Amino acid sequence: MDRNVSVVKDTNGNNIAIINDIRFKGKRSVKWDEVKAYLTEYVGEMYTIAESGEVVYIGKDLPDEYTGSEYTYSLKGTVAKAKANASQGLGSMLEIATDGSFTPNRKEKHTIDAANGWYRYESRFALPIFGDNGEVDRYNVFHVYMIIRHDLNGKKYLYDVINIKKETSNPLGCQKI
Repeated sequence: MDRNVSVVKDTNGNNIAIINDIRFKGKRSVKWDEVKAYLTEYVGEMYTIAESGEVVYIGKDLPDEYTGSEYTYSLKGTVAKAKANASQGLGSMLEIATDGSFTPNRKEKHTIDAANGWYRYESRFALPIFGDNGEVDRYNVFHVYMIIRHDLNGKKYLYDVINIKKETSNPLGCQKI
């Protein structure tokens, strides 16, 4: 599948996944059923986090969790649209993820699917902001936590993307016109 995503370095040398297309747009709320359908195309893929060498799979539970979690339901406006469009860059976001941390599983409902605990990695992505002429004016950059579950089978699976925060700095060095 063709995904128009590239990885660039910001002015500080940190990686950012640039998502070049806005696939999920509109003035109103996000159509999460469309995002869910899109995410099913990822199921079965695997990515390697460059920093740690960990292999992370996209499991069949990701589309439901990504689009139907309590966190997702709480999102509004720009951040909701950012999460929807971030779905296009999940592979690149995993590959550039940094600062992994481990937490043991504490919930009985995850006894099997997260039997070996949870990992949280930080990542960043950017979405273009288009001007009236249809050209890219600038990018909004977002910081996220990628939640990975460590299954009883020993494999790690992307579970959700949470704590999406728009960065207020200008990490790509773009100038306003």
